[in-house]
Amino acid sequence: MLSALYTSLRRLPSSQAGLRLLTSTTAAAAEPSTAPDENAGTEPKVDKLYRRLVLEARGHDPAVLKSYKFFVLETARYLDVPVFKTWEPPKVHQRRTLLRSNFAKKKYLETYEARTYFQIMEFERLTGSTADTFLEYVERNLPEGVAMKVTKEEIRPLPEYLQHQPRQEES
Repeated sequence: MLSALYTSLRRLPSSQAGLRLLTSTTAAAAEPSTAPDENAGTEPKVDKLYRRLVLEARGHDPAVLKSYKFFVLETARYLDVPVFKTWEPPKVHQRRTLLRSNFAKKKYLETYEARTYFQIMEFERLTGSTADTFLEYVERNLPEGVAMKVTKEEIRPLPEYLQHQPRQEES
């Protein structure tokens, strides 16, 4: 990969043009902007609020799930995400008894078993940007063989028609 990057850099027409471009963007970023703000006329975007965020991780290896739970909780602690509670529901056993081969007699049966383990982590009082950052980081580091289900409880204001109900006069 480094060789491909090196050859693509060697093909540039002049290396000084690239340096000039980098220094000009760096200098522009360092200086305060005196241009009028493009977003001055628009209202600021309001961030979503989440009452609770529930992560359910499921897999077939309890050691991997325990390690992943530790990783998620350490990430939450680092990002100052309040942890409501964590818990582990009982595991689910799925057993199937099948014939050993397609043409075998019923006397030759084999029992297969799949165990599914769960880890549930609940976080509370999150902003939308914090939740998005947290979920993106946690989902990118999801180990193989682990599935994740995310449930969000968003806080929203009451609709207009429920806020101001007209009073009915008694006759």
